[in-house]
Amino acid sequence: MINRRDLLVASAAGLFTSGLVKAQTVMAQSTDTHDHSHHDHANHTPEVPAKTTAAAAHTPIEKAAAVDGYRPVVTPNGRTLGYRMNEGVKEFHLIAEEVEHEFGPGNRIKAWGYNGSTPGPTIEAVEGDRVRIYVTNKLPEHTTVHWHGILLPWGMDGISGLTQPPIKPGETWVYEFTLEQNGTYMYHPHADEMVQMAMGMMGMFIIHPKTPTEPPVDRDYAVLLHNWAVHPGTYRPDPSVMTEFDLWTMNSKVFPFIDSLVAQTGERVRIRMGNLSMWNHPMHLHGVQFDVTGSDGGRWPQNQWRKEVTEIVGVGQTRDIEFIAVPGDWAFHCHMSHHTMNAMGHGIPNTLGANQKQAEAEIRKLVPGYMAMGEHGMAEHQEHVDMGHMPGPANTLPMMMGEGPYGKLEMGGMFTLVKVRDHLHGDPGWYSPPEGTQAKPVQHLPEGLPT
Repeated sequence: MINRRDLLVASAAGLFTSGLVKAQTVMAQSTDTHDHSHHDHANHTPEVPAKTTAAAAHTPIEKAAAVDGYRPVVTPNGRTLGYRMNEGVKEFHLIAEEVEHEFGPGNRIKAWGYNGSTPGPTIEAVEGDRVRIYVTNKLPEHTTVHWHGILLPWGMDGISGLTQPPIKPGETWVYEFTLEQNGTYMYHPHADEMVQMAMGMMGMFIIHPKTPTEPPVDRDYAVLLHNWAVHPGTYRPDPSVMTEFDLWTMNSKVFPFIDSLVAQTGERVRIRMGNLSMWNHPMHLHGVQFDVTGSDGGRWPQNQWRKEVTEIVGVGQTRDIEFIAVPGDWAFHCHMSHHTMNAMGHGIPNTLGANQKQAEAEIRKLVPGYMAMGEHGMAEHQEHVDMGHMPGPANTLPMMMGEGPYGKLEMGGMFTLVKVRDHLHGDPGWYSPPEGTQAKPVQHLPEGLPT
């Protein structure tokens, strides 16, 4: 018996079979009237351009040098896609393919992504640029690329079955359009979208303004929010899950393996956030009142900025926040508390306050070494894991991780640090607070304190 999904796929395939161009490289449909006759790009796929920003183990300490009138973004744990110029057009090459990905040591998966990574490399260009983006499909099924939020001709929108036939395995297609706006945008498939996005196919697309806006930023970061269903003992994401996710990531990493965002005291910092997960994320930054300065529509006029400490980034939305950096190691995280825990933090029965000693003794008769936990809180679980008393299931990370200067941070998932120093020289390490500016224990309460 054919199911509903198979029927839809079969119907769509049949509808467009007669219209497919039988060529290894074909043009995406376009309503654009720009003359391409003097180019050979419809019959030739270029070499992948050299990477302009290599993937790094840590966020760069030195701020990116300005090029072409803008300061390039930094993608923590990621990189920016290279391009080449061809008769005034910026040419890029995206390769949709299976990738091996590591959320953190001990938690690896087979995912789908672009150019060897998930998320795919960040695309950067300037308002007014004409871009030509080749897409090669090395996946086992067809795909497309949708340029989320970008104004372009209908035939370049990347919707399988609506604006184009799908890109079959082994084919290369090309999208070409002029960038008419600026702001923070994203790209992702619009073919078998539920599966392909759940497998990790997405990336950021940053368009810088042609005329720089004021005030300028000193550091510019791009962070893509996502969720994953990678069940214990498995090595591929489960695309059928809609609500019960195991991992919450920034640029497909979990804390403490997310690069810190570094800055120097007094610098203006922008964090561009995109959300292609299945949940909204109230993103909270400690230590400052930031300005919300932009959304999918680009940077707002300054009189429309608003002060916040937490900003919800909705599903399918982008948000830009800006702030003046003040010294410290400031937490930056989603304020949905279960989004700052890893897989083992979900679906555990609530035994808080329960006396489990008798049950533990009975179970030990059947399972020697069994330990009941959770009586005093979730941190108790992590203590047993750390001591080696309770190893986790295969291919999982502990629910709470990270060592700070004063002990365990007990965080995971969508959590990282904004590290700000007066002077940056290499790895900033842990912040050392000035005398008299840190909480401390007391031996005796002052008399007469109201309660």
